[in-house]
Amino acid sequence: MTETIAGFEAATGLFRVLDDAGGVFPGRDPGLDDATLTQIYRALRQLRLLDEKMLIVQRQGRIGFYGEVKGQEATPIAAGFALRHDDWVFPGLREGAVMLVRGFPLATYVAQCWGNGRDVQKGRQMPSHYSGRAVNQVAWSSCIGPQIPQAVGAAWAMKLQGHDRVAVGFFGDGATSQPDFHNAANFAGVYKLPALLVCQNNHWAISVPSSAQTASASFAAKAVAYGIPGVRVDGNDALAVYTVMREAAARARAGGGATLIECVTYRIGAHSSSDDPSRYRKQEEVDAWVAKDPVERFRRFMYARGLCDEARDAALTEALSQEINAAIQEAEASPALRRESLFEDVYAGLPWHLDEQRSDLVGRAPAKGHGEH
Repeated sequence: MTETIAGFEAATGLFRVLDDAGGVFPGRDPGLDDATLTQIYRALRQLRLLDEKMLIVQRQGRIGFYGEVKGQEATPIAAGFALRHDDWVFPGLREGAVMLVRGFPLATYVAQCWGNGRDVQKGRQMPSHYSGRAVNQVAWSSCIGPQIPQAVGAAWAMKLQGHDRVAVGFFGDGATSQPDFHNAANFAGVYKLPALLVCQNNHWAISVPSSAQTASASFAAKAVAYGIPGVRVDGNDALAVYTVMREAAARARAGGGATLIECVTYRIGAHSSSDDPSRYRKQEEVDAWVAKDPVERFRRFMYARGLCDEARDAALTEALSQEINAAIQEAEASPALRRESLFEDVYAGLPWHLDEQRSDLVGRAPAKGHGEH
């Protein structure tokens, strides 16, 4: 199956809206208004600055782990603008910021890295495993790939219930070697489900290069085997990712089924705060991709459009820095979790033996009758 977007052979070509200098290819401007473009730029800059500050926090020992997004900001930010707020998102390590685009509070977002009383997950996940029911986002697990069938399952439920929502499952190039990817893509194809399967091909599955994952011409080309469209897009071009995701979501809502989207990008930073990428890749490769930085490309676009300049950029940097610093301080100062929260969210009615354990923990008498075995 060959699908095209704006005249490109989607699975093996590379759909772009912005060139490397930030100029727009003729006929490919998605037509976003100035206010939306400004919001996209702000979100890109916020995520880059947040990463820088949170990595410092981790190095200072204030949190145990952090997963940096640097170099891959375009996809989660563009997704946040392309999707509806009632769509469901199943992220990987570097897509949590979709939540921020949807209005999730920044201080509550970063509190997840402390796992304290402000964390909506109540400290039950590793840092950088964000989720929030208020914005329809499900936490990912550190096992590679299970969020893909989860997204497809949610899409199936939406179809059965007659909704026109879509579910988006994000994953890296390494996850395409997992059975979860193949099972999910096949199921989505057979049942024509409203699912977007978004592969962030950042060229490295921790220390394993993408060349060791597949012999296919592209990851998007794998869609042919499942009978769904495959689209290969410049993952460092926020407007290109927005265009492709918006079109794929509209197709899904209309009953057209799933789409596999390969976002070609690069992880500029380490896989995580626990990783040393200098042990497995050359700096020359990193430098070549730094020249394609998605934030810098969008900055050049904004300057060319007259929507930003050095003075406004400096003011934005200052405002974002203050906002992020305040959010980090607020999150870190939040009280510790109540110990008895350990017993919450498991049973609708707490069994007697757990009620006794909770009572022992907090030093109060169990509910009447619960001690009668």
